[in-house]
Amino acid sequence: MIVSALATSVGINLGLTVLLAAVYTLLRRRPPYVAVYSPRRPYAPPEPWLPAAWRRTEADIHAAAGLDGLVFVRIFVFSIRVFAAAAVLGVGVLMPVNFLGDQLRQIDFSDLPNKSVDLFSVSNVQDGSNKLWLHFSAVYIITGVTCYLLYYEYKYISGKRLEYFMTSKPLPQHFTVLVRAIPVTNGVSVSDAVDKFFKEYHSSTYLSHTVVHQTGKLRRLLNDAENICTKLANLKSVRHTSGDPPEKFLGIFGRNDLVGKYQKRLEDLEENVRMEQSDTTRSRQEVPAAFVSFRSRYSAANAIYIRQSDNPTEWQTEHAPDPHDVYWPFFSTSFMERWISKFVVSVASILLILVFLLVSAFVQGLTYMEQLETWLPFLKNILEIAVVSQLVTGYLPSVILHFLSSYVPSIMKLFSTMQGFISVSGIERSACNKMLRFTIWSVFFANVLTGSVLGQLEIFLDPKEIPKRLAVVVPAQASFFITYVVTSWTSIASELTQTAALLFHLWGSCAKCCKRDESKPPSMHYHSEIPRVLLFGLLGLTYFIVSPLILPFVLVYFCLGYFIYRNQLFNVYSPKYDTGGRFWPIVHGGTIFSLVLMHVIAIGVFGLKKLPLASSLLVPLPVLTLLFNEYCRNRFLPIFEAYSTESLIKKDTEEESKPEMAEFFSNLVNAYCDPALKPIQHTSNSDDRTTPLLS
Repeated sequence: MIVSALATSVGINLGLTVLLAAVYTLLRRRPPYVAVYSPRRPYAPPEPWLPAAWRRTEADIHAAAGLDGLVFVRIFVFSIRVFAAAAVLGVGVLMPVNFLGDQLRQIDFSDLPNKSVDLFSVSNVQDGSNKLWLHFSAVYIITGVTCYLLYYEYKYISGKRLEYFMTSKPLPQHFTVLVRAIPVTNGVSVSDAVDKFFKEYHSSTYLSHTVVHQTGKLRRLLNDAENICTKLANLKSVRHTSGDPPEKFLGIFGRNDLVGKYQKRLEDLEENVRMEQSDTTRSRQEVPAAFVSFRSRYSAANAIYIRQSDNPTEWQTEHAPDPHDVYWPFFSTSFMERWISKFVVSVASILLILVFLLVSAFVQGLTYMEQLETWLPFLKNILEIAVVSQLVTGYLPSVILHFLSSYVPSIMKLFSTMQGFISVSGIERSACNKMLRFTIWSVFFANVLTGSVLGQLEIFLDPKEIPKRLAVVVPAQASFFITYVVTSWTSIASELTQTAALLFHLWGSCAKCCKRDESKPPSMHYHSEIPRVLLFGLLGLTYFIVSPLILPFVLVYFCLGYFIYRNQLFNVYSPKYDTGGRFWPIVHGGTIFSLVLMHVIAIGVFGLKKLPLASSLLVPLPVLTLLFNEYCRNRFLPIFEAYSTESLIKKDTEEESKPEMAEFFSNLVNAYCDPALKPIQHTSNSDDRTTPLLS
């Protein structure tokens, strides 16, 4: 790609970013759009959003978005620090060295717009040049900076997690465990089996239990009732603004009374719900799973980490999620069904990656004019127009890739749901890992390996040749990934305007009978946003010495994300759950992978550049990085998996004499009652509102 094509892409995306920010600034406090742009704080006083986002403290972010929201913001803080240092080295030192290398062609400043961006890459440095030692030193420096900042963030966030636990009020999930694979004999209910077992083996600490029931049919009835309830509320709103519908003349002409029709259907559904609830509890449609509560956190932890039965497949215990975080539909799955589901999902994930490889091959073909003219010869005359060719090669491929990638997170979340997780947070953390693997292979490696010659997957068959092969194919895609990063400016700016939510809102305003429910703010999709952010960290590190021109564009992306998401976490997104910062180990692991990949590519680059000594001296670096990662895993990861005996007993001791604990334990007995089994409320007969179905 030539410099002018890159400039075209930068100009387009910079203009779109500014435009989207301006649209958001104009619309955010107008009454019709407050439900879209500030559902969490609709009555907050108007103030400029950018200074407000800057003034927020970490305590404010923690209070508004939980520890997961704070971790998400810290990802941007960490990335800005890393790539600020990388940009200083890359743009201030490596780029001038690359540009003055004269390996590719003589410099002609008058014709610079028509030159390839490869002039700014390490490819332009003479083979065997002593200038390459600057690149060698830069690899060690940026590795040291990144590892230091990773350690600092891991220590900081693990400290916040412990502080979050020690300062939190008593929470049901800290006193409760989920027990699955409960063995039941004939004539004995699951509830009786649980009660007998825990009274016998945990007599001094056992408090109560709640057995899980099969409520699939009941949930379908409740969903139908909720949909009719929403339609009824919308129709009443229309009647309130436009008047009553005309009655039928002679029973033939006029409109039906849809409000009365929906009211009757809703009453019938409510009666069916009550009957199904009664049948479920009376006929004991129990699942061999139960939430078992204890009198202390330490007792609950013992029940989790000490095997309960001589048969490991029975009385399996695990952490109980927050009651509002429980995902109820998959409790009835057995151990074997969950194992089969994991296998099927793994195969489906691999197939999805392979399909996306073909898509990436096509997208990469758009960056080569010769290949595009071969595919579409009838467009040859149009493609010869300078502006068209610059748009097609410099802008269109990354837009297509962004568009297609946007549908993958929902697929990965569906895959994780099929695996039988019993919490929404567990589903999203699993989907986050799947999305990270998909992003690395299908967005990065797929474009690298299919950019020049389709079928280069054999690159991994000979491990000794991996550095050299990567050193050839990775630089070849530098221009594509630079435009991909630049296009992402528009993508992250569209987060401000909430384009999809705005379109739904406008459609609902025009067609009131189809108006969506805007009473609940949306939740943050960490499973899709965290892998997306980590992808740009991967691109910045892997192209650090190969093509440092990408670094300022990556830094701009992180700066935009820092301000935009601080604003969104306060005004738009409401936390659906709080894992206590358990997304950070995923971030740490993804960054370590990026560093090691950068080292492998650098080893290959110095080998191709006829500087074997530099390649040899780099070999210890990935080993040291992996040892650093292992140290962090041993030092910090256990804090994210479970709380220590020291913390648990200290917390229990502090609260055992507090009078409010008696009320907490009385409420804990019913904390894990399935919402589908709770009594429903009668719909209101008033003309202006309908009460919720569940209490």
